[in-house]
Amino acid sequence: MTTPVPPGTPLPKPTPSTDSLPAAVLPTATAATAATTVPASVPEPTAAPPPLGRRLAAELVGTALLAAAVVGSGRQADALTSDAGLRFLANVGASAAALTVLITLFGPVSGGHLNPLITAGAWWTGRGTPAGLPLREAVGYAAAQTVGAVAGTGLADAMFGHPVFRLSAVSRGSGALWLAEAVATGTLLLVVTGATAAGRGRLVPALVGLWVVTACWATSSGGFANPAVTLGRAFTDGWTGIAPGSVPGFVLAQCAGAAAGLGLAALLFDGRERADPDVRPGPSDKR
Repeated sequence: MTTPVPPGTPLPKPTPSTDSLPAAVLPTATAATAATTVPASVPEPTAAPPPLGRRLAAELVGTALLAAAVVGSGRQADALTSDAGLRFLANVGASAAALTVLITLFGPVSGGHLNPLITAGAWWTGRGTPAGLPLREAVGYAAAQTVGAVAGTGLADAMFGHPVFRLSAVSRGSGALWLAEAVATGTLLLVVTGATAAGRGRLVPALVGLWVVTACWATSSGGFANPAVTLGRAFTDGWTGIAPGSVPGFVLAQCAGAAAGLGLAALLFDGRERADPDVRPGPSDKR
């Protein structure tokens, strides 16, 4: 039974249920309700990083595949042509492409460093912050990368039927080469650290790949820019190798260049908010 309404009495407006609201309205209503019930001071939950063992495995496997691409593409190019320019072009292209893929693949797991100096840069820039890479873990990263680089070099030679772990006789020791390594490595650290600080972390794989191509062609050393892969390449007798006696000079030059690159990044990008919190400080280089 209904109660009669006197003529002229305005009827109340019906209140729609959420079942009748358009789908596009529901998120707004839900957000407004949440804003009135959730204190503004409650921080958003952040995803915990993968276990250290998984991250170390990613760095080992990634660096092994990187070294295998560098040495293996050199072996393939050597078998296909005697033209030094074409061999170098093939080697650089394959190595840079592999690096871009590997950084993208392993970035969500370990950061895709694949390079002890990239790891050192991530530790240095993140020190004193909750999201920073602890020194103990950074040392573990570097060890895994070095083991991976040596293993990947042996894998490449085995795939092409060459003796495994034969020391290189390619001497690469001169002031010009050391300067080139410092420039190649310093710019690599500037690219990775600067891009991350400027909120362009998601572009790092592509930027690193492009810089590797540039460094390989623009520097007299060929742009190794990676102590782990440099050491690994001492264990191949192909033209991509480096004599063990030349390794210390290259590594010292790379370290000096990395320090300069980090200093430039701090000078040019310090104070910029990192707009890509989901991207871990970054990837590495190939050569």
